[in-house]
Amino acid sequence: MKMPTMAEVQAEETDLQFTQFSNETALQIGQQLVALARERQAAVTIDITRNRQQLFHAAMPGTAIDNDKWLQRKINTVYEYGTSSLHKQLEMAARGQTLEEAAALDARHYAAAGGGFPVVIKGTGLVGSIAVSGLASEEDHQLIVDELHAFFHQES
Repeated sequence: MKMPTMAEVQAEETDLQFTQFSNETALQIGQQLVALARERQAAVTIDITRNRQQLFHAAMPGTAIDNDKWLQRKINTVYEYGTSSLHKQLEMAARGQTLEEAAALDARHYAAAGGGFPVVIKGTGLVGSIAVSGLASEEDHQLIVDELHAFFHQES
């Protein structure tokens, strides 16, 4: 899988926004992410939050505590910047810097690595995160994006 461009990632962040995001929405998306991960035989850990409250968490077979640590770092990055963690990865790569160098953020708590996606409510802004850990950076990101496209398609 090829790494998406910054323009593609920004378009996803703009297009994949919610009109509401409830506990039920998180559960539905989480269960669909689990089903998609099973279908793709992806050993991932999935986490969904709203206002930093964990609403959904699942660890597929083949994952470990390390995945949870990566999730938290990606989630922190989403909340810090209001963008996907892949957005920050691409930005830092273009600048030739790490988050630690660019913003004095501790690498133990933040990650510029794909797999954290912002939950944005149109007209409101950032309210949460959807995060996946276990695959290559762009694959973690793509799993979320593919699920959100399916979720919004079934809603319309």
